[in-house]
Amino acid sequence: MAPGSKKKKKKGVKGSPMDKLTDDILTDIISRVPYKSTCCCKCVSTRWRGLFWHPDHRKKLPQPLAGFFHEGFNMNRSPMRARYFTNVSGKGFALVDPSLPFLPKYEKVDLLDCCNGLLLCRCWKETDPNTLDYVVCNPATEKWVLVPATNWSSKAAIACLGFEPTVSSHFHVFEFIDEEAWGFDESEQCECDGRIETLAIYSSKAGVWKHHSLDNYMFAVPDNAKSVFFNGILHLATTYNFILAVDVEGNDWWQIDTSIPTPPHIEDARDDAIFVSQRQLYITDKIAGSDCSDLSVWALEDYNSETWTLKRKVSKLELFGARYSSFANNFNVISFHPEHNMIFIVGGHENTLMSYDMDLRKLCILCQLGQDCQIAYGRTPYLPYVPLFSEALADG
Repeated sequence: MAPGSKKKKKKGVKGSPMDKLTDDILTDIISRVPYKSTCCCKCVSTRWRGLFWHPDHRKKLPQPLAGFFHEGFNMNRSPMRARYFTNVSGKGFALVDPSLPFLPKYEKVDLLDCCNGLLLCRCWKETDPNTLDYVVCNPATEKWVLVPATNWSSKAAIACLGFEPTVSSHFHVFEFIDEEAWGFDESEQCECDGRIETLAIYSSKAGVWKHHSLDNYMFAVPDNAKSVFFNGILHLATTYNFILAVDVEGNDWWQIDTSIPTPPHIEDARDDAIFVSQRQLYITDKIAGSDCSDLSVWALEDYNSETWTLKRKVSKLELFGARYSSFANNFNVISFHPEHNMIFIVGGHENTLMSYDMDLRKLCILCQLGQDCQIAYGRTPYLPYVPLFSEALADG
């Protein structure tokens, strides 16, 4: 540079290079940063934090599936029953402490449901093992809310959680009470054993339970029935070849047929065959009968006509190949990825966790959960967990 000459300034965007990034790129980056890092790390600028917390941008954030809660039971171990969390990659230290140490001390804590980052727990009291509380908590922020139990909670057939953070910070607990717990007169004849008699719905906004009679609906649910919640509707798999749909107020009820016109009969409701992905309801169907039997994935296209569309059909031979052919007659679909055309499967004697990309038709072996990983009766055996990094947990 010649003496006395001045260095020319480059033209461009003023300020930090961060200013060049669009909000969408920032949103994607921040969605991958752990919650505590964004709140506590001094290097995170106010612009990043503002983007992270702004509700318009929070709605854009993808739903990163973190992993699965599950339980194991071993007579030769103390404690005999243990709870685990397995990362979706199947590798590394667990992203969540499955013992939930931030909760109050209880004799026993059962995980019943997980919905959009919140967990529903049935917590048995130390002072009286026959009494309990419901607790709704957020493992990402370690916030929790106590939900009072009903007179039937200790005997309730199943309890589910409904929560949509993009709509409201309030949640709902659905408690399905069967005829025995409700006090059905056994001297009278009943057309089906274990029929659900009453539904109780708790609103965190109102802070009270409301009971709804199910006289016009006859159905039972498996011990580990699967439910999904979206668009303000709880969808519950039943043993009667239909999905029960109910809104958060308990005013609107309807049945979604899973047997006609398509898809064919679901082999077993205990297979957790109801899922939600990309804001759409899915079911899976294992068609047995031969070595080349199929796994089918169906999507509900129209609520009114109950039209199901076949999204994917794959033979078990194609799914597992010759190397993992032993899984073909011993596997369950446990979850769908919330944002991608991917399913998660557990199969084989060692309960091997696998993912299957339905677009690429590629199976990926993630890890072995172990022989003692068993069905948790009364609860869904595998709970997929999507972290929620918002502090809000409204309790009314």
